Amino acid sequence: MSMFKKLLASVGIGSAKVDARLHNDSLMPGETISGEVHIVGGDVSQEIDDIYMYVITHYERERDDRKVKEECILVKHRLAERFMLKPEETKIIPFSFPLPYETPLTIGRQPVYLRTGLDIKNAIDPGDSDYIEVRPLPVMSKVLDAVKEIGFQLYKVDCEYNRYLGRTYPFVQEFEFRPTGKYRSRLDELEVIFFPRGDELELLMQIDKRARGLMGALEEAFNMDERYVRLRLTAADAQRSTSELAQAIDQTIQNNLR
Repeated sequence: MSMFKKLLASVGIGSAKVDARLHNDSLMPGETISGEVHIVGGDVSQEIDDIYMYVITHYERERDDRKVKEECILVKHRLAERFMLKPEETKIIPFSFPLPYETPLTIGRQPVYLRTGLDIKNAIDPGDSDYIEVRPLPVMSKVLDAVKEIGFQLYKVDCEYNRYLGRTYPFVQEFEFRPTGKYRSRLDELEVIFFPRGDELELLMQIDKRARGLMGALEEAFNMDERYVRLRLTAADAQRSTSELAQAIDQTIQNNLR
């Protein structure tokens, strides 16, 4: 085996290739992500130190008066320990692990993807990325429909850095609604944050009132007009009609506008 081939392999030319193949690329938070990693050897034998998988998303953070995107690793999953991969040898390694409940939904332009990589000594590590669709849980879908039924329109979904509200991760996914119905003259917006956990869903609503007069302007200047309201929903709430849930959310908003 020529030294030239070894040198080429060490810089990632003619070396091992990796491909993750998902059984299902459309999942809900908490569901199991599974599939197989196909590894094909290159022109020379190579020692694989590790195979790892990351589930990754992005969030925005303010820095020096501008917003920057930061990467967040939701999951780091190790697939295999050190082994030797022979030239043109194919290895298939199955994987299976749960998607965290805190995984953001891929609504709008929010990316969630699986990155698979081989750790090869003295080489450019080959990798593979696969995007995942993350759908809302049934109770989350029902909440979104209920808020719409009350008279709000979803206009923005993004992940924002928030150490105060973030739990496992340093961000929260915010669903921002604008009033189109009876709350148009009373609210600037309604912000909804989901915290799913097993059969329960904690719903955080930020009710942003319209400023009225001098005191209203002062309250808005100091962000005193923003109120957080918490609701806990169970699997039984997912079985309720959208109209029933809409009435409960509507009553909660009204109680916090008095």
